[in-house]
Amino acid sequence: MPICHLNRKRAHTDSMDTDLSLLRLLQFVSPGLPIGMYSYSQGLERAVDDRWVNSADSAREWIGGVLQHNLVRIDVPVFLRLYQAWQHQDPVVVTQWSKTLIAYRETSELRAEDKQTGQALAKLLIKLNVPEAHTWQRHPAATLATLFALAAVRWGIAPRQAAIGYLWGWLENQVLCAVKLVPLGQVAGQQLLQSLAEQIPSLVDAATLTADDQIGGSAFALALASSRHEAQYSRLFRS
Repeated sequence: MPICHLNRKRAHTDSMDTDLSLLRLLQFVSPGLPIGMYSYSQGLERAVDDRWVNSADSAREWIGGVLQHNLVRIDVPVFLRLYQAWQHQDPVVVTQWSKTLIAYRETSELRAEDKQTGQALAKLLIKLNVPEAHTWQRHPAATLATLFALAAVRWGIAPRQAAIGYLWGWLENQVLCAVKLVPLGQVAGQQLLQSLAEQIPSLVDAATLTADDQIGGSAFALALASSRHEAQYSRLFRS
């Protein structure tokens, strides 16, 4: 077979692999993923109840603030290390970073959310033929990032794209919560999603430069809202 035909065939195969990885990523950032993310607002419900968030502008400030001061400084750097640990098939390091991520959660609600969504994703991955997830379906240190990183590695999703997808999934869920709670119209929700999503690629790039001893951040209002939400009398969300 001529070299040009071999190159064309190889390029076609590479393109199909990339397309499949993209489709897998879209599957795992879908709001329809059956892990119960729709049940959690991460303190936003209390922030709305206390009138800290009462408009599209204040929702943008709240969600954008948590994105920049919490997820980009903690979740994404840890996620990238979990990805690398899964690549190296090192369960000890996976557990270490998973426990580290849980330690950064400042309220029992946020810790419970991470554990419950992580274990739910583990159960789903078992059904999707990812046997490494079996240990994590009841693992006390399970987090969403832990199992999301596992899925990304096993399905050939590049780390940067996986991290972008991880943030997108979080952002879309927060905006959907704001649409229900503030409330916002559907168009306003899409405008909010568009404006905040524009920041994600550069924020992920910055997070990739974070050294181990630089991981850490705090969104005090998030911790306060989440702790107050635990005792909120009437609520729609579990966190």
